[in-house]
Parts: sequence; structure tokens; C-alpha cells
Amino acid sequence: MLVWSLVVLLSFAVLAAGGLYMVLRLRNMQIWMADYLRRRSPPPVTGPVHVMFCFVDHFEPMWKGADLDTERARVDRWCRDYRALAGRHRDADGRPPQHSFFYPEEEYRKEHLDKVASLCADGFGEIEIHLHHDNDTEANFRECMSRFAKTLNEQHGALPIDPETGQIRFAFIHGNWCLDNSRKDGRWCGLNNELILLRELGCYADFTLPAAPSEAQTSTVNRIYYAKDDPHCAKSHDTGIPVRVGGQASGDLMIIQGPLGLNWKSRRMGIIPRIENSDIRRSSPPTPDRVDAWVNAGIHVEGRPEWIFVKIHTHGTQEPDMDTLLGEPSEQMHRYLEERYNDGVHHVLHYVTSREMYNIVKAAEAGMIGNPNQYRDYALPPPPSSWAGAREAVAQGAAA
Repeated sequence: MLVWSLVVLLSFAVLAAGGLYMVLRLRNMQIWMADYLRRRSPPPVTGPVHVMFCFVDHFEPMWKGADLDTERARVDRWCRDYRALAGRHRDADGRPPQHSFFYPEEEYRKEHLDKVASLCADGFGEIEIHLHHDNDTEANFRECMSRFAKTLNEQHGALPIDPETGQIRFAFIHGNWCLDNSRKDGRWCGLNNELILLRELGCYADFTLPAAPSEAQTSTVNRIYYAKDDPHCAKSHDTGIPVRVGGQASGDLMIIQGPLGLNWKSRRMGIIPRIENSDIRRSSPPTPDRVDAWVNAGIHVEGRPEWIFVKIHTHGTQEPDMDTLLGEPSEQMHRYLEERYNDGVHHVLHYVTSREMYNIVKAAEAGMIGNPNQYRDYALPPPPSSWAGAREAVAQGAAA
């Protein structure tokens, strides 16, 4: 009887393990779970923790092949409602929330970018580059990316100019998450040397990740690191060298990841935790427990745990999610950030663009200390259109 009981228990254990593995594979969690479980909390720090909060947007006005009137309505709502939303909030430095609009090259329409550029020039964010492509060639990629960067800079006052080289620099988000040809079937990219090409074209950092539950998700999670491209293999950014204090640029491209983990406060069927992938939409609003999870992920430059980097993302022009992104859920998120993570004793909040986040990362790498606000323009200056607007926004915050 004892032997049969042990056999039954072992059988149940095997079935449970098999079921768990199937659940993991259904959401591609086997790709990243090992690194997630290995991660330790940042070491304790003396003094306040500075929280760099960056909201990046796969901003696609032509989503689902919309007609021109729909495109215009989407852009107009953002330029109206985000201005009002962000205008009601300030960080420790008097800055309103900053929105990084990653605009798709293949959806370029001058009138839309003129409006977004005007919003950014008033101190509410910056424009960067997004791209959807499939079965691409190196020649086409170079041509379209160079052309788009030049257009954004010259026609819309976007993108910084490198003070050392004179090159236009940009941040990048890959459409369909497929940076460096990272799908097994090779769809939605086509370039195994994409990291090299991006570096040569002026990309200062990639902001695509996390990609979960997509198979394009890397095995490395919750880190800031340098990836070295192998032009003969896909997904070269799966691992890399962490950015650390006293280190230096290594490899081809800096990868800045947003928080990825398990949300035990939101469970399927009350049992299985949902994936926390820092994506904001109607079905996953930015609740206080999620904000806590983002901060607690502790993404930082090694050796500088008192500077925490929180990068969240969305697809901002999709109508089902706009009330969440431009309405009360986001109001609540900013109120919570400013109450919980901006007391000046335990935490100090800084709203940053993707460029500013990169600059502060580089400052940490160089060993800079103190208030990271002073390093927003450390390596790359603001884009041409933002000087007056940024100064005005800070002045208004100080006067409020």
C-alpha cells in the first residue's frame, strides 16, 4: 500500500510539473524565468533612492489602417489631453511627466509629426524612432533610417546632435518586438546584423524590451547592458555585459529594459500570477501595486543602486486604451508616484525622456554621484526644438 501511495504521489508530481512547464511555454516564460528567479534585490543604500520614470510609446496613428480623419483625431486627442494631464503634475525638479513618442518610419505624415513636435517643444516629451519591417535588406534599412532621422531633425526639430561627432542620434524601438531578427521564423525583421547597423546609423540605445510574452523576449531581464552583435546569428542581444560604475561602452548597442516579472496580486483563476511586463493599456492599468513592482524591480547601473530606472511602455493611439492613458488611471498613477516616491527622504522622483534616461545611465557609468537631475543632458544635448519649452515648463513648475 505504501509503495502504491508513493507511486500515485510521484505521478501527481510529474503531472503537475508537466502542467507547469506547459503553462510556462504557452506564454514563453521559459525563456526568461531562470534569470528572473536568479535576480537579487539591490543592496541597501544610504539616503534617498532616485527614481527615473520614463514612459515610452509605440505611437502609431495609422493603427489598423485607419483613414486620415481617424489618424488626425488620435493625434489631436493626444496633443490636447496629454498636455492637460501632464500639466497637472510635477516631479522633484519641477518637470511635468515626459512622454517619449517613438514614431514609426513607415507611418510618416508631416502634419501629425508637426503636432507632436509642438507638444514636445512645449516641454512634454521628445520624439524618437520606431520601425516595423519584414524581410529587410541592409541597404534599405540604412537608407530609410538615415532619411527618417534627417527628416525628424531638420523638419521637426527632433533628435539630438552628437556634440563630438555631429551625427544625428536616436533611441530605437523595434516593431513587433523583433530586434535583431529575434523571432524563430525570421519574420518582422530579416537583419542578423541589426545592432551593428543601428550603432553605425546613430542609435544610442534600444528601448524595445521587455517583449514578453512574445518569443522575441530575451533571457536577460531587468537590466541595462551592452549587447555585442554576431552578424551571423539572430538575437545577439539575448545576453550582454552589464553597464557598471567605472565601466565603459562595450559591444554594439546599449539595451535599456523595462521591468519584467510576475504579478502575484493579479492572478488567473486566482492561482497563476500574471506577467508584469510594464505595458499600460485598458486591460492592464497602471495601478499602485504595479508602480511598486516597477520600482522594486530595482533596475540600475551596477554600483549605483540608489538610482533606479523605471521604463514603461504603451501603444498610445489605440482607442480602447486612450481613456486609460489620458484619463483617471494615469492621473492616479502620477498622483501615487508623486506621493509615494517623491518625499525627498526615502525617494526622489524624476520624470525623464528616453534620451535623459540614457544620459543619466552614462553619468552613472562614469562615476557621477548626487542628484541625477544635473545629468539629464550629460552625453547628448536636447533636440533643437526643446530648449525653450523645457525651460518654460521648469519655470512654470517652480512658480506653481
